[in-house]
Amino acid sequence: MKTNDGLSGFRRANAKRLRANATSAEDRLWRALDRVPLVKTHFRRQAPVGPYVVDFVSLRARLVIELDGPSHTEPGAAEKDARRTAWLENEGYRVLRFWNADVFDNVDGVLETIHAALYPPSP
Repeated sequence: MKTNDGLSGFRRANAKRLRANATSAEDRLWRALDRVPLVKTHFRRQAPVGPYVVDFVSLRARLVIELDGPSHTEPGAAEKDARRTAWLENEGYRVLRFWNADVFDNVDGVLETIHAALYPPSP
């Protein structure tokens, strides 16, 4: 159900601002996602999901990708990330977290992890 309340409008505006000011790691992963063979999967970047704006989300696959930079090492950040992840998982999303350095140093490994989460091998 879509709502047009002020809070959801604020989240949409915040997501738009974040897309316009993406980090270099977010830009790099966004471009690299084109290299992943995605079957019936589409990613959105800086998209509102509930009370949060997530870095990347596939709504159909219910997969969230979060990139963590230096601010995630500050006091209280781990607890905040844990609450966010718990909320998303409670809503049925799987959450993958990568450090920005992973995107720069091993983007192929990041893409392999994403692909494996989207398309696990059949038993």
